[in-house]
Amino acid sequence: MFHSLKQLLADWQTAVRHTAHPPPPAYNGPDVLLANLVEHTDDVRPGSCFIARVRTTSDGHRWIDKAIECGASLILGQHPLEELPVDIPENVVYWQVPDTAETAAWLAAAWHGFPSRRMVMVGITGTNGKTSTAALLHAILQAAGRKTGLISTLKAMIGEREEPLALHVSTPEAPVVQGYLRQMVDAGVTHCVLETTSHGLAQHRVTAVDFDTAVITNITHEHLDYHGTFAAYVRAKSRLFEMVAADNPAPDKPQPVVKTAVLNRDDPVSYPHLAAIPAPRQLTYSLADVTADVTAVRIDTQPQGTAVDIRLPDGAIISVKSSLVGLYNVANMLAAAAAAHSLGVAAAHIQAGLEAVGLIHGRMHPIQKGQPFRVYVDFAHTPDGLAKTIGAARQILQMNGPGDGRIIAVFGSAGLRDPAKRRMMAEISAGMADLTVLTAEDPRTESLDDILATMAQGCRRRGGVEGQTFWRVPDRGQAIHFALTLAQPGDCVLICGKGHEQSMCFGATEHPWDDIKATEMALDAWQNSRAMPDLGLPTYHSS
Repeated sequence: MFHSLKQLLADWQTAVRHTAHPPPPAYNGPDVLLANLVEHTDDVRPGSCFIARVRTTSDGHRWIDKAIECGASLILGQHPLEELPVDIPENVVYWQVPDTAETAAWLAAAWHGFPSRRMVMVGITGTNGKTSTAALLHAILQAAGRKTGLISTLKAMIGEREEPLALHVSTPEAPVVQGYLRQMVDAGVTHCVLETTSHGLAQHRVTAVDFDTAVITNITHEHLDYHGTFAAYVRAKSRLFEMVAADNPAPDKPQPVVKTAVLNRDDPVSYPHLAAIPAPRQLTYSLADVTADVTAVRIDTQPQGTAVDIRLPDGAIISVKSSLVGLYNVANMLAAAAAAHSLGVAAAHIQAGLEAVGLIHGRMHPIQKGQPFRVYVDFAHTPDGLAKTIGAARQILQMNGPGDGRIIAVFGSAGLRDPAKRRMMAEISAGMADLTVLTAEDPRTESLDDILATMAQGCRRRGGVEGQTFWRVPDRGQAIHFALTLAQPGDCVLICGKGHEQSMCFGATEHPWDDIKATEMALDAWQNSRAMPDLGLPTYHSS
């Protein structure tokens, strides 16, 4: 289906009228019938609009000639015409805009008829806990009978239909986001929960989404390779709350909404910063602060789950029995409960939804095949996430009574990502866990040996002794198996960093990988006194 560029611009202009959103950039060229909006030349077909995205590590302008060869009719770019690496033929229109990502986001929203304006939209951001909080809120809304969509790290839910997302993607690009939202509206979905990353906010992937509720989990060290500074990372997260605070009217929502910011009073970074952004309504949550709007008045954590009494803003107290473990998951429950309350969900439905969530794939995911020790797979891939996961494991061990149960942590740190966290995570594990096994986690084009050397230095800084309290095992499968050979009855082995992900990147190649399946295979091998089988990673024969 083709769309007229001028009609898209007219629809965009109409949509932002009477709002704080800026109007479309000036366009004085001819009308163009567009087949699609794409930013990869492999997706270009006759009539495409090719978006020359400018990123920190790439510039789409260098691919304009290939896009033209493939039939693009419109080139959306940021550079002046005279600075382009190719001459634009007469049958192709070049439109220079201040920011191709922002313009593309609004064009995509117009293309799909601004679907977020026809649903109640909840954005969830934070360094850790986004996916779990999104799953909890999704379950609450379903328990309340609301037909609800979900876009998270794990999947996209179009009503009851599930669609997988691309590898290593939390918030898809704007055309994909808007396409999913359009499908949701067409399927009769009235509410949508959208996991919103700092990249998604900074790169305008959700710029044209009309959010009604913004939720923060926490802000800790992460993604400084992209944002440059921690302050810039905080600013990116803040954009979600600025969007809600703008209180732009959306008359087509399926229910009346009050734009609401849900804030974590326990987080020393996000709370003072986000509380200063004047949203029409703010709701706070806390594990211990009784002055918060939503708080836990009783917490009983057990190895098999958590019982918690939650006080809601209206004073109602709900008693929740959850399969999730760890205080950080209680905080996620409070965040989801606060968001649900902001949307008018009854206390009974909040309780039912929280209790309906069992195992969250790749989040403190227990692997039990009869071994005399505990094994969990978790997505913890940040310093704060690793600390919380080790803390949760320590709490589980202590619940079994005084003993000598140890924590054995297996993890790596990604290449071409924030290098500072490599040392930080190693120091955390050396200080909090008993034994540490350092291994691969998406090294990409960086030297895995160099990454592991940096992490080994971090372990030594906290008193670790290589070969006694920490080890380097480059192959992730063999590292998991080695950790199992270290385990004794009553111990807890944590496999951290990959969680739900289905691939591992070496160089530019994504190799199939699943930590849960790898751990199950490692347990089978350990139980049968066999070596770890080759799971296809290039490190297998070098470890």
